[in-house]
Amino acid sequence: MSELPATMTAVAIVGKGGPEVLKPVTLPMPQPGRGQLLIKVAAAGVNRPDVMQRMGLYPAPVGHSEIPGLEVAGTVAAAGEGAHRLRAGDKVMALVSGGGYAEYCLAEATSCLPVPVGLAMREAAGVPEAFFTVWHNVFERGGLKPGEWLLVHGGTSGIGVTAIQLAHAFGAKVMATAGTPAKCEVCRELGATRAVDYTAEDFVEAVKAETGGRGVDVILDMVGGDYVERNIRSLADEGRLVNIAFQKGSKVTIDMMRVMLKRLTLTGSTLRIRSNEVKAAIARAVEEKVLPLIADGRLRVVIDAVYPLAEAAKAHARLEESHIGKVVLTL
Repeated sequence: MSELPATMTAVAIVGKGGPEVLKPVTLPMPQPGRGQLLIKVAAAGVNRPDVMQRMGLYPAPVGHSEIPGLEVAGTVAAAGEGAHRLRAGDKVMALVSGGGYAEYCLAEATSCLPVPVGLAMREAAGVPEAFFTVWHNVFERGGLKPGEWLLVHGGTSGIGVTAIQLAHAFGAKVMATAGTPAKCEVCRELGATRAVDYTAEDFVEAVKAETGGRGVDVILDMVGGDYVERNIRSLADEGRLVNIAFQKGSKVTIDMMRVMLKRLTLTGSTLRIRSNEVKAAIARAVEEKVLPLIADGRLRVVIDAVYPLAEAAKAHARLEESHIGKVVLTL
């Protein structure tokens, strides 16, 4: 560790509110503990939970960095005791519980993946949060199978563009919702059979028409609110609704009779608070099932905008605007 500087630059949340509360600060260099890697960050993904944390709605888990940033890509600078698989100099991408908006970031070695050859660091930084989230929620919790229908809400979000591509790559049929004709076209280009402009048509009716009245098998929803009851109406018998966010609210009223008659499963999850063991299992699945598809170009990381670390406030403002794919910070 002697060759590393004693301090580093990071972007902290000073107060709570709009993007302007993101401020550069100087912090002591983190020290990797047992099973941890210290990553010299080349790029960091910007995600909706970062915005929620900035607004005071999603605090960092106890014992983890309060610096925002849940995914990074870079080079291993140092390894703690017991972190054997990756070593100093290796290029890695990592899911972290915080600390990504910084020159250096600690990560559990088990939540790190090697960067595929040919993948740029700014692209690698957009992999962990989206691909871990989609794999776990769509395929593990939702149980999506080849030939089934998946409905993705927010089809051009960072999660959305990932879900469309993964489902299509694994043989499912995909419908997606988006807010403009141009965004619907992007969804189709990424593999959606049908894209629904939710400002112009009702996705419930579109699902009925596209599936011959049967409904879809799995829905990945980030909206919540009144979408929940509409999602239930859109599901086929034995369908699975998976919620990963609630932009329109988490408290809803639903007709449980419809859930019973159709034998539906309602589930959801968050990643940040899960145990290291759970994240490690997801990481291994993504490495085995997904990284080969990224490496050979069948899946791509859709980048909307890239900003230097010092312009994290601009990156947050962009994320809160209409965007397509991932917003990334680079160092």
